[in-house]
Amino acid sequence: MKIALIGHGAMGRLVGDLAVEKGHEIARTVDIEEANRSVEELADLLKGCDVAIDFSIAGAVPKNVEGCVRANVPLVVGTTGWQSQVGQVRNLVEQNAGALIYGANFSIGVQIFYRLTEHAAALFHDLDSYDAFIEEAHHKRKRDAPSGTAVQLHKLVSGKLDREVPVTSTRAGYIPGTHRLGFDSVADQITLTHTARSREGFAAGALMAAQWIVGRKGVYEFSEVFDEIISRSLR
Repeated sequence: MKIALIGHGAMGRLVGDLAVEKGHEIARTVDIEEANRSVEELADLLKGCDVAIDFSIAGAVPKNVEGCVRANVPLVVGTTGWQSQVGQVRNLVEQNAGALIYGANFSIGVQIFYRLTEHAAALFHDLDSYDAFIEEAHHKRKRDAPSGTAVQLHKLVSGKLDREVPVTSTRAGYIPGTHRLGFDSVADQITLTHTARSREGFAAGALMAAQWIVGRKGVYEFSEVFDEIISRSLR
């Protein structure tokens, strides 16, 4: 694949290195500092690419999506913090026959964690003696709080429990991404925890999503099509 990287920070560079290692070509690199670039200029840059992968900043996502739609290039968005604009972005993509896959977290381990926690929440549905809670912690440079992963986790768990679940966030030092779902009662406490050791899991998932979205149309959320993506990857 000929890949365009939008955003060339730590995640963008990691995705690029992994893509080259797997035999793909980084055809374009667009730095997030180029904030004044027009949609038309961005579209011209992206033409000829098979897919674009965005790990930039939340405020740039709608413009990046529009540029990809105009260039007829499918887009994978790994950037978080822009979910309030999902409706607007979805309409733009669908009205122009574009292709987009986005997710709160592209880590394969986190996707499995989602499924484990959703099943656990279902088991606690009728046990009012247990109170559920979600905790997440990240390094001090992470801008959004709660994290996109915690927001998705809350959606899954509260949907199964049919009651509100509190979410707490910590931003300090160099804490790796950590998410914890707990169930607490007078008698005991049960916790499920996912801790990211590196960003490699995110890069691998984003690259698999990029391979999957090529040739498709529409808007997809990564966790909703994860099983199909993994199945195709294994084949």
